[in-house]
Amino acid sequence: MKKEENQLMEKIISLCKRRGFVFPGSEIYGGLANSWDYGPLGVELKNNIKAAWWKRFVHMRDDMVGLDAALIMNPKVWEASGHLKEFSDPLVECKKCHERFRADQLMTNDEQKKEKSESTWACNNCGEFNGEIKPRQFNLMLKTFLGPVENKDSVVYFRPETAQSMFVDFKNVLETSRKKLPFGIAQIGKAFRNEITPGNFIFRTREFEQMEIEYFIKEENWKDSFEYWQKEMQSWMTEVLGLKKEHIHEFEVPDSERAHYSKRTIDFEYEYPFGKKELYGLAYRGDFDLKNHFKEDPYSDIETGEKLYPHVIEPTFGVDRSVLAVLCDAYHEEPASAKGSGEAKEERVVLKLKPGLAPYKAAVFPLLKNKPELVAKAQEVYQHLKKEFAVAWDDRGNIGKRYWSQDEIGTPYCITVDFDTLEKADVTVRDRDTMEQERMPIKDLKAFLTEKINKN
Repeated sequence: MKKEENQLMEKIISLCKRRGFVFPGSEIYGGLANSWDYGPLGVELKNNIKAAWWKRFVHMRDDMVGLDAALIMNPKVWEASGHLKEFSDPLVECKKCHERFRADQLMTNDEQKKEKSESTWACNNCGEFNGEIKPRQFNLMLKTFLGPVENKDSVVYFRPETAQSMFVDFKNVLETSRKKLPFGIAQIGKAFRNEITPGNFIFRTREFEQMEIEYFIKEENWKDSFEYWQKEMQSWMTEVLGLKKEHIHEFEVPDSERAHYSKRTIDFEYEYPFGKKELYGLAYRGDFDLKNHFKEDPYSDIETGEKLYPHVIEPTFGVDRSVLAVLCDAYHEEPASAKGSGEAKEERVVLKLKPGLAPYKAAVFPLLKNKPELVAKAQEVYQHLKKEFAVAWDDRGNIGKRYWSQDEIGTPYCITVDFDTLEKADVTVRDRDTMEQERMPIKDLKAFLTEKINKN
């Protein structure tokens, strides 16, 4: 990682902790490796992303229904899906420090990524040069026990993906929703993987959240459906999340690297400060899953009575990686500027989040906190907006520092109540990105914010 890229990542991590987006998990007890908690602002950003996704892909579609399934499933699910046998990563161990790594994530002595082979490699931890070591496969399933006795009969696994519950519940959903092909099942939920080398802040963790769709189709339609969802995912990233197109790349995963069930996979990669890494995935799973779960009981077409196993297109969206990509794309440092009345004359940090994703849609200020009449009127405006929007109240310090503070957490609009407000019932509305200010009647604020948010 280049020095400036490393510094950018450090700044984003620092902002996340300092302003309440993401905290280290169990911090007062020394933390837990790669465990993170979403703070007051982080949970708002995360929930806004999930709500936007659910609205776009479930509520606004007639061919999609939702599901919220259990985290722990019968172990036979993972036998049928192939996870107990196939869900693994290549693992190597340093001969000197005994640190363990994913073989495909190591750097060889010539600074090129190691391929999955028996080639030599330098340890990422101690730098020791290792000779040829054959990687062994390490299963990523996170094991636990169900019930009071810990034995082989009580072994269960936390789900490594949300997909299998949608396949297992396929017929229940079909019978209760009366959907016909093509249709999809969507789910947002936690998944767990016993990763060998998690890292890069919230990018790769052992506990993570997915927004996932299983879209059921007839086999002859898979190419058209695949291309359709490819465009839908592109649109989501740029139009809803606000990611820059030039930061997004598509990688056609070769046969040798695809999951055991996949007949075609595209990775959508994002240019994080630590490198170009996978953000989302789009896979054509064929009929692998339904054939394994419903071996003697295929789907019966409602209209034709035809017996078949539907094929599946799977768009997968990582929630935590979405949060990180949004923060990276939105983070800006701008030089000192005298622009705007009362603005601080120093460099500002601003998160240029889409208004619909921002933790707070607006912040309400009294111009002076020691003037009861201004505070009372500002509270009136604040309570008026709070009924429909997530809004912040801020009366600390001078007005310029309040602007700067709200810019840093991505609040798109700051609303100031001053002495003119008491006479004219209007306020000053200041735009986060341009720092321009305009007077606006209090009665127009709700319509104004609604319009700006719905542009998302």
